[in-house]
Amino acid sequence: MGTVRRIAGAAVAVALVPVFAGTAEASSPSETASVISDWNAVASATLLGDTGKAPQEIFIYLAFTHAAMYDAVVGIHPRYEPYRRHARAPRHASATAAAAAAGHKVLETYSPYAQAALDDALAGSLAEVPDGAAKTAGIAYGERVAQDLIDLRAHDGRYAPVQYTRAPAPGVWRPTPPAFAPMAVPWLGGVTPLLIRGVAQFAPPTPPKLTSRRYTRDFAEVKALGSATSTTRTAEQTATALFFSGNVGVQVNTALRDQAAVRGLDIVDAARMFAAVNMTTLDALIVTWQTKLDRAYWRPITAIQLATTDGNPATTADPAWTPLLTTPNYPDYVSGYNAVIAASSRALENVVGPRLNLTLISTAVPGTTRHYDNGAALRADVVNARIWLGIHFRTADTEARTLGLDVADWSSHHYFRPTSHR
Repeated sequence: MGTVRRIAGAAVAVALVPVFAGTAEASSPSETASVISDWNAVASATLLGDTGKAPQEIFIYLAFTHAAMYDAVVGIHPRYEPYRRHARAPRHASATAAAAAAGHKVLETYSPYAQAALDDALAGSLAEVPDGAAKTAGIAYGERVAQDLIDLRAHDGRYAPVQYTRAPAPGVWRPTPPAFAPMAVPWLGGVTPLLIRGVAQFAPPTPPKLTSRRYTRDFAEVKALGSATSTTRTAEQTATALFFSGNVGVQVNTALRDQAAVRGLDIVDAARMFAAVNMTTLDALIVTWQTKLDRAYWRPITAIQLATTDGNPATTADPAWTPLLTTPNYPDYVSGYNAVIAASSRALENVVGPRLNLTLISTAVPGTTRHYDNGAALRADVVNARIWLGIHFRTADTEARTLGLDVADWSSHHYFRPTSHR
């Protein structure tokens, strides 16, 4: 199953890159391209500061924000197909005003604690637009598009009363030390995706049996290289691991703002890039979380400490083993970080082409950056990093990578396409 999915995903990617390459076509001179990046930064700060939301929820509301902003912009400048059809935009409306109003509407709805700051941000964006009918029409249109999206997502499975109920057993996830916290946001996998048809469309294969050679290899690798006290892991491997140990949502969206600047994207192409990446990433994360809940595969710390229970004579227990990074409170299979990086980097490739010129920051190691010319190199580093951190088996990483690539390729084939007149 995994092989078939990889081949299919690769074929779609090759076919899509020329179609979804960026364009130099300009919008109206009065439009402010930076409004999309500005509201991405506002959304990121607002959602990070929302103490009522788990870290995984940030992906949901970033995707909603950019879906609304994208539709507001392409409703006025119809260069690409909208995510959802809305009432016709007023002629000569300002897309800058529409984008800002749409972003503001989504964020004030889902993070009302930040109302004052959001109002200030909106005022700042609208100050860039001359007063008049175009500005007024743009604001009204952006708010209407955002409300359409809010209404559409009213009963989408968020916060459903889903609980993790699997009893501890060999191979089955259970809360890990030191916090022994229950599974985070178990309802996330039941949220209706934005783009794909459903979770089952991209469900990964069954993880390796505990007595398989693949599991044995994965076990030995993470035990040797992922230990907090490993003498096998090199200094460079440790640096790579720690670089990819922070907030992946912040990492990806900071890179997108840099991409918009260095590529000189206009408001339409910027809206498309941010929407394609964030909406695709959310769908990949939804599939990932449902897989975690369904497969309930144990983490390396549990597997290594309790190896005497796995029925595999080739694994040796170490009751004192701990990982380089504290294990997150959700199952191993599949890796969320890898799914996010794979989906976001492939979605970006499908929008701007294979030459990424991508600069990433680390939120875990402040002041450090890494540059990638292509997505494959980035994805390879993240697969290895999560093993070297001691929190994932290799199979959880590679299958997450495949999942993210497949979701991105399918989504790019069905959404964000140039309109027929182009």
